[in-house]
Amino acid sequence: MACEVLISLILDKLILFCFATGRGYLTIAKSNSCNKHRNNQVKNRSITDRFLLTRFIFNKGIYMSKEIPTIAILGGTGALGTGLARRWTLAGYPVIIGSRTQGKAETALADLDRVMVERGVEISKVRALENLDAANAADIVVLTVPFAHQSTTLKSVSSALQGKILIDVTVPLMPPKVGTVQLPPEGSAGAAAQQLLGEDVRVVSAFQNVAAHHLQEDQGLECDVLVSGNSKEARAEVIKLVEAAGMRGFHAGPIANAAGAEALTSIIININRAHNCHAGISITGLN
Repeated sequence: MACEVLISLILDKLILFCFATGRGYLTIAKSNSCNKHRNNQVKNRSITDRFLLTRFIFNKGIYMSKEIPTIAILGGTGALGTGLARRWTLAGYPVIIGSRTQGKAETALADLDRVMVERGVEISKVRALENLDAANAADIVVLTVPFAHQSTTLKSVSSALQGKILIDVTVPLMPPKVGTVQLPPEGSAGAAAQQLLGEDVRVVSAFQNVAAHHLQEDQGLECDVLVSGNSKEARAEVIKLVEAAGMRGFHAGPIANAAGAEALTSIIININRAHNCHAGISITGLN
């Protein structure tokens, strides 16, 4: 017992030392040895959890700085948007749920509050705003609306996106044939967003192949994310958010390559239908 207490105190000191310049939250990528441990505060951790957290801090150098970006999720009331909101909230990010109407945003916030209370997490850093106000207040903006509303939504908030990163999660699915690849004339939804907004907005395409069902679950995710965009630095920032959500992110090249991930979505839909599942992708052969 005395040894256990001593180990606990030592691990707490090591973790708190790393948190001296941060906000008390970690961003931990999925790993074979620790993929079930999600981001959280140090308190209420077992000795095993704290040991794993300490090892990740020193071996990976993964810990938050004071400058945590605020994330606005436009279309944050849908299944994908709420799933991302849950995971980034757990990771300690300030999140804004955006919607076309304040009422819908507040309803989604109330639902998020209920879910997080059940998981023992406070959401004091989550707000609900209309899309334009949300985009204005954010450092990074995420678009999770259906493809049919992509253009109109972006036009309505374009002034608030200048100089920022826009994560476009849009997939050009064309009902009723959503299982058939049908890319837009621009080549992809991501490329269309970049063309519409101009080069002052760094558009990054990501999360197309992640099931919203899994994002909303309170467990680890075995799914990799392809991240495309013309700015390597912007892609790197988005990969941090992918890891914060419990997945691995991979640089997939310029925004033109978003066509690959978007097309894969229709293929995955067919796989889901055939196997009654929520499939994703995994990158193999890594050293």
